[in-house]
Parts: sequence; structure tokens; C-alpha cells
Amino acid sequence: MAEKTTILDMNRFDDSNLDGLDENKRELVRRRRILGRGYRLFYKDPVEIVRGEGSHVFDENGNDYLDAYNNVVSVGHCHPHVVEAIAKQAATLNTHTRYLHETILDYSEALIAKMPKEIDRITYQCTGSEANDLAIRIARNYTGGRGIIVTNEAYHGNTDLVSSFSPSIGKGQALSLEAGILPTPDTHAIGEDEIGDYMVKALKTEIARMKRHGIKFAALLVDSIFSSDGIFPGKPGWLAKVADAVHEEGGLYIADEVQPGFCRTGEVFWGFARHGIVPDIVTMGKPMANGIACSATAVRHEILDAFNDKIPYFNTFAGNPVAMAAAKATLEVMDGEDIMGNARRVGTLFKSELQRLAKDHPSIADVRGAGLYIGVEFDDPETGDPLSIEVLSLIEQMRQHRVLTSNCGSYGNIMKIRPPLVFSESDVDRYMTALEESLTALGL
Repeated sequence: MAEKTTILDMNRFDDSNLDGLDENKRELVRRRRILGRGYRLFYKDPVEIVRGEGSHVFDENGNDYLDAYNNVVSVGHCHPHVVEAIAKQAATLNTHTRYLHETILDYSEALIAKMPKEIDRITYQCTGSEANDLAIRIARNYTGGRGIIVTNEAYHGNTDLVSSFSPSIGKGQALSLEAGILPTPDTHAIGEDEIGDYMVKALKTEIARMKRHGIKFAALLVDSIFSSDGIFPGKPGWLAKVADAVHEEGGLYIADEVQPGFCRTGEVFWGFARHGIVPDIVTMGKPMANGIACSATAVRHEILDAFNDKIPYFNTFAGNPVAMAAAKATLEVMDGEDIMGNARRVGTLFKSELQRLAKDHPSIADVRGAGLYIGVEFDDPETGDPLSIEVLSLIEQMRQHRVLTSNCGSYGNIMKIRPPLVFSESDVDRYMTALEESLTALGL
């Protein structure tokens, strides 16, 4: 039986492979030790990336790699419009938000316009971790509760507070005594039609458990695509049942949109909107400024006001002019270049091609996803056991084909496909060729 793994240890470079690297890479890996052991490299043979363009990156020798993993540069590596906006603002001014500056207002108005009308305030941070940290503090203040419920393999960040509600970090990270844990919404095992009722029952059971221990429920914090759990978008709408149950129990619904937001699902701008949910708090980060550190927490005004009456939150670097220029330009590209439509069209093709391939490869137990976020689950066709080691080998094989991807899930047996949203049909062809050849080479 496969052993459970953690999100930070999947597909990681091991120092035991150091002698197998060329001289230049060995020296770079040795020099990286100055960063501490917490920094992780991908692959047995790490890739040195020196340049990026669109959905492709290039190593020090000029070799072209297909990037099927990077959701930070959502509109593509080094998009000219974003690069120009960053350079122009950096050459003009960069400071904090204690002064009037129009760009942050322009961007905030444009972003809030994409939210449900109930969510009408926004405050900025630098990382998704900070955004989720603040969201928990706001929710606790408003409800008077302390209990925060997440899913079994959730990852919501790395601050002291948020990491205590991130089970996927592993056994070395103690979970908060005020954490409630829901099972992974495994649509493959449970069924897409049953998953909503299943999760509502689990939620109410967990809230009851908290209550018996004197913990008042404050909020449910979820990523609606359940990325670290193993990518379980399910049919549109099922999660609304859970949101309704949260409100019935007096809690707030916090939508972590770092992974499913900003057009990723190809259907709607936000992952929560796919389910017809109006959250109380929305957090976001990675994709919003195409590689520049930027995150945000959007909130119903009455909830934020109750917090700010006590604590006037301020973050020195958050909302700085360069970050806002990058975020504004990224949003303009999303709107102007039909990024959502591309995610929908290419994602549909990609998923269909993977399902076709699965017919000839019984180790592929399930293909699921929404837009350009797809999970491919590998299980032993006879026993149903997760093929964890095999998927690691597959990822390494794909790297030899110069296709970059990774894995997720409790056992690391789910291939995670999460490319920039400018991924093309020809990119899909290249990925599928590499995958088919890799599967054949490994006998999977």
C-alpha cells in the first residue's frame, strides 16, 4: 500500500542524486544550501530555467520546455502588456498605500465589479498565505467563534496561523486544536451526484464535534477545486449545498480563490461562481499579477468594518504601485484576449484527449477537471491501490520529454495539470505525445 505524502515533498529533488548532475548543476545545488532546507527543487535532474515566453520556458542551453504546471503566470510568461506596465510604473514610482494613488483604485473597482454585489470591499496583501491569515482573523472577529473547518488535504498557506489549518503540510506541522477536518470530496469514490449531501453531512458532524469540545464554529475555508486534495471540481453547483449549511450553522464561507480563480475553470471568473455561491470572504493571490507578489482579501463591507473598527489592518508592501500596475495589466489581458474562453476550449480538448488515452491505459483510473485544471488519477487496475511511485516515475519521464508537470493528492498518485491559461491546442498535442510515450515506456 502506498504511503501518504505531503504537498511540499512531492516530486522533490533528493541530495542523494547530486553526484549524477553535471558540474554546473552540482555547484548551483550546493550554493542553494544558503537558502535552507525548506526550499525544494523539482526532479532528480533539476531544470535551470533562464527565460520564459507564453506557455514555454527555456533552460541555460536554449532547450524549450512545455510548462504544464505554472499557475502564477496565468496569462503566460513575460506577457508584453504586463511587462510594459511593470517597467513603466517601476521607472515612475513605487511606494506604499499611505498616499493617494489612482492605479490601486482603478484596479480595485475593476476587480470588485467581477464579484457578487454583496462583496464590496477589498484589502491587499502580498501572498495568498497572508490573505487567508487575514480572512480567518476577520471571520473570527465577526462570528465570535474560533473553529475553522478545512478539507483533509487542504493547503491554505504558511503563516503560523494558516499553516495550522493546512493538513497537507504533513505531520511536522501541528494542526490547530480549533481546526475541523472534512474528508476529501472524492467524486471518483463517492460519485458526483452524491458528493454534495455527503459533504453537508460531514460538515454538520464536524461542527457538532467542535461544539461538544466548547469550540464555536467560525468559518469554512475551501478552495473550490480542491487542488491539494487531488483536484475534485465535481459538477457545477454541488458546493452550494455546503455553503448553505455553513450559513445555517452561523458560520462564514471563505472562498480561497488562489487556485480556482481568475478564469482558471474556463466557465466563470471565480471558482465559487461555478457553484452559484455568494461567499462572505474571498481570498486570492498567485495568478492576479502574473508573477509579481500580490494578493487580496475581498469582503462584505459589514464584515470588514466590524474588524477594522478594532484593527486598522495595514501591510507595507501590499497594494504598492508596481504590483497594482501588474495586476491591472493582467486583468486587462484576461478581459481583452479571451483568456477564459481559451481555458474553456483548450481545457475541454485536453480533458477529452486524456479520457481517450485512458481507454488504452487501465492504470488511468479517472480524469477530472474544469478548464485548464485537470487531475489524472493512477491506480492499480486490479487492487485499486494508488500508484504513487509510478506517477513519480511518470513525471520524471515527462521531464525527459521536456514537459513540466507535477502531482498531488494524499498519496501523490494524481498527475496535476495546471498550465498558464494561454496553453494552446498545439501545446496539448505536445503534452499528449509525451504522456503516451512515457506511459508506454513505463508499461503503465
